[in-house]
Amino acid sequence: MPKQRKVGNLLALAVLSVLTQRPMHPYEMATTLRSWGKDQDMEIKWGSFYTVIRNMERHDLIEAVENIRAGRRPERTVYRITDAGRAELIDWARELVSTPEPEHPRFRAGLSVLAALHPDEATALLRRRLDLLEQGVRAARDTLAEHRREIPRLFLVESEYDLAIREAEAAWVRALLTELTDGSYPGLDDWRAHHERSDPTQ
Repeated sequence: MPKQRKVGNLLALAVLSVLTQRPMHPYEMATTLRSWGKDQDMEIKWGSFYTVIRNMERHDLIEAVENIRAGRRPERTVYRITDAGRAELIDWARELVSTPEPEHPRFRAGLSVLAALHPDEATALLRRRLDLLEQGVRAARDTLAEHRREIPRLFLVESEYDLAIREAEAAWVRALLTELTDGSYPGLDDWRAHHERSDPTQ
């Protein structure tokens, strides 16, 4: 079971990570996180950004160090990570890396009701999914190869993981399609017969 966190929003984890670089005001934090692609690594709801910042300050994970003003812009508060924040970052990273957690992808939900579709339609839809997966895999490989020329692998490891997950899903869908098209999928005849009995046009 995941550990109960003082601020459990993963956006807090991203903020702690970015503040290890240097103190920043919230706008700079958000800009840096976007430039790092953190919104691709985790679900970030930017509308809750300032609420998360306030909660982190209240729980002593970050602290204000100064207020700055540039020209006519509103005053901005600069924050830095605290010792408690660094400890939280390390502990949270250890948990996320070491402990598998149940995840609920939408594809799994669709597969759980696959029987509602006629097997011919299911096969066509899975072919469409496989086409999109293969396009995504090719694009991800190209992007990763380009980034590897400039970025150390340590900072691309999450992209490698994402590519591996896409490749694994594509391989699984491809194998399932083989069974559906060559007729070796167990229970395929019963599945088809059920839909043909239920369809008054058959």
